[in-house]
Amino acid sequence: MTWISLAAVFFIVWWMMLFVSLPFGLRTQDDDQEVVLGTTSSAPRGPHMLRAVIRTTMLTVAVIGIFYVVTRVLGYSFDDIPQIVPKLR
Repeated sequence: MTWISLAAVFFIVWWMMLFVSLPFGLRTQDDDQEVVLGTTSSAPRGPHMLRAVIRTTMLTVAVIGIFYVVTRVLGYSFDDIPQIVPKLR
């Protein structure tokens, strides 16, 4: 893998992990009983984007690290996955 392809994979995995991890740790205004006038009670209390970015980056590094260990250190590839569908000739 070149540095450019690694950066592209990291970028794609980072965005997927962002959308996976966004709901975790989210507190609504109704949870804190501090509903701002003119907003719905289910609106987020605060953006907390720095925390979400840090959590997403750590998750992405872990996923890329696991992928590296499985493919480079242990030597597994897509050919090692058991075939579920039989080959049609």
